[in-house]
Amino acid sequence: MKLFTSEDKLSRVVTDNYHLLPVINRFGIRLGFGDATIGEICAERDIHVPFFLVIINAFHHPDYFPKSEFLKFSPRLIVDYLRHTHQYYLSWVVPKMEKQLENLVESSQTNTEDLRLIILFFRKYKSELLYHIKDEEDSVFPYVLRITAAYEDGVPLSEEDWGKSIETYEKEHSDVDEKMTDLKNLVIKFLKADYNDNLCNDFLITLFRFERDLIDHSRIEDKILVPMITRIENILKNDQ
Repeated sequence: MKLFTSEDKLSRVVTDNYHLLPVINRFGIRLGFGDATIGEICAERDIHVPFFLVIINAFHHPDYFPKSEFLKFSPRLIVDYLRHTHQYYLSWVVPKMEKQLENLVESSQTNTEDLRLIILFFRKYKSELLYHIKDEEDSVFPYVLRITAAYEDGVPLSEEDWGKSIETYEKEHSDVDEKMTDLKNLVIKFLKADYNDNLCNDFLITLFRFERDLIDHSRIEDKILVPMITRIENILKNDQ
């Protein structure tokens, strides 16, 4: 497995895997970087190079997930990246899926039961996804940052925070990854309506890409952020 390094040109990263473009954008990097290396571009934009490399390599290689490397980073880096990922979902991916599904439905000459079922399932999925994101933005991430500030900067925690844990927050989350897989399979296995093939393929390709992105997103949350904050919580409790 060949990993990207700080000496690689960022243009090579894009040409090797254009699916990484949205990931690169989450760091505030846009096209037009010429022949600059990853290290040079990160230095210009004050981006943490090791974290950037771990993220793009984890997305580039599905089997690459260096938990030990991730756990060395500050939770602030993780939260900042996850928040930019949420913005990408809300501002681009979800509206795109919704529009593609509308176009698919309009391409059908008859309003069949299978299309109605897909529409209802998508609406329910969208509602659960938006709730999941809002819960993380409003509750989980602020808690993570307060715990991190207590650990890294010595900022006192409130009595309310002492009675909480990251696991308490995480137990309240719905499994949006599984619902995305169900939606994808619903289209593949049960769509029988008279529809436009190209519009259907566009919608399905978007679902596949989003599913992959969600898997990587969840891995970072479940395998890295939760254990990281759990460890910090235990340290802070022992230091009381």
